[in-house]
Amino acid sequence: MEKEPGKIILTWDVSPKNEQKYFEFLVREFLPGMQKIGFQLTDAWVTVYGDRPQILIGAIMPSVDEIREVLDGADWYSLINKLKDFVVNYKQKIAVANGGFQF
Repeated sequence: MEKEPGKIILTWDVSPKNEQKYFEFLVREFLPGMQKIGFQLTDAWVTVYGDRPQILIGAIMPSVDEIREVLDGADWYSLINKLKDFVVNYKQKIAVANGGFQF
């Protein structure tokens, strides 16, 4: 049976007191770190208006099982714990990738 590609969807709000440090971390460490772990980034959205999370990041891997394996690893925990120094309302969701926008 062929495995379907998996997608991780991450959402959060940037902590106002850390905006400059957050953007530096995001560009220099977080996004490259996700790629190093094996994610292929597919989405990056910023909510400008409305009652939704401020940031949405989507990334895919060949299967949901591979995503789950990565999420159990020390590299992922380290990356997310650093991110949480700069953000609030962090959430993550795993889904089967459907090729379109997913929330």
